[in-house]
Amino acid sequence: MECDHCFVWGSPKAGGVFTIEQIKNVLAEAKNLGTVDFVSLEGGEHFLYYPIMVRAVEEAVKLGFRVEVLSNCYWATSPEDAVEWLLPMAKAENVELSLSSDLYHGENWRIEEVENAVKAANDLNMKAEILSIKYPKAKVSCPSEIEGAKVGLYELMYKGRATSKLAQEADKKPWREFTECPYEDLVDPERVHVDPLGYVHVCQGLSIGNAWQKPFSKIIEEYNPCENPILEPLIRGGPVALVEKFGLPHDEFYADACH
Repeated sequence: MECDHCFVWGSPKAGGVFTIEQIKNVLAEAKNLGTVDFVSLEGGEHFLYYPIMVRAVEEAVKLGFRVEVLSNCYWATSPEDAVEWLLPMAKAENVELSLSSDLYHGENWRIEEVENAVKAANDLNMKAEILSIKYPKAKVSCPSEIEGAKVGLYELMYKGRATSKLAQEADKKPWREFTECPYEDLVDPERVHVDPLGYVHVCQGLSIGNAWQKPFSKIIEEYNPCENPILEPLIRGGPVALVEKFGLPHDEFYADACH
């Protein structure tokens, strides 16, 4: 899949994947910090690297983390087959599913494969929730649940592929209105993202170091956003301050702060 809204540019052409050694390294470093209790495995679609993903889940659970696994459920071709895919993770405690079902992933809000995956999760006593992204042109409302799994409806963020595929038709506001980052607390972040190239992001695209060059725990411990040339203006005054600090060329109108 190559979803129009994907902020990590996930696609069949995407490169970069974690090795087991790298996964164990990041998890061990996160454990050493003593401030991390929740690990999320997110996309692209990591079920494409199924045995490595299962091993990652097992390693995270072994270290005492609560684990979330995201997926578009391409693999859930029937409820019975979905049980087989989920069974190794169902045997571990503290593993939950976040499944994508919306009009960016399929033709309907309720995607059949996601329904199959939720049915399988129910059979295995696994917690499952649905992630849905708002679709400005939707003619049908998003359901509140799918097969008993609660649906969380989230804002469409115009970053990544959405800037080239979706921003052109979006309603826009004057650029000077974007004086803060609405989605992440860059001063005291509650989460970071680590990509398979080792980069640690406080928000996708905003790197604060590389875990293959410096221990992940050190990157977090030494985090000082006010000394970062990109984060400092974003904290002080959002994208507007970033533009003004560096005299960046810019459009007059944007879909959102990410855009």
